[in-house]
Amino acid sequence: MTPVEPGKSLLTTFFAPELRAWQGQTALPVVFWGYGVITSAVLAILQATAIESGQLAFQQVLILASAAYTVWILVAIWRCAVNASPFWGTLARLLTVAWGLNTGFVLLFLQLDLLLGFARG
Repeated sequence: MTPVEPGKSLLTTFFAPELRAWQGQTALPVVFWGYGVITSAVLAILQATAIESGQLAFQQVLILASAAYTVWILVAIWRCAVNASPFWGTLARLLTVAWGLNTGFVLLFLQLDLLLGFARG
């Protein structure tokens, strides 16, 4: 890890790669595949595990974390698309729209199911 630069917080230094991605300063494949696909898969596995084991509170935390992450990754991919060729950048943006809609619906239905789970006791 790089030493903390004067005038920067430890948090800013720790999340510097993510901040660069948010600002569109990272290569598209790194953001799309690394931060996007792999991280989404990990979150989905965690969510499935929490559902299977009936951990309602952890499910709620994961829904909120996934929603925040989704906003971040969609913006990061959109902004980093300019770093790729027009074909790949446009394709990434189109897939990002579909990804965002799908994730929004999945999180909505997970939240509704979770609320029903809380109501059932």
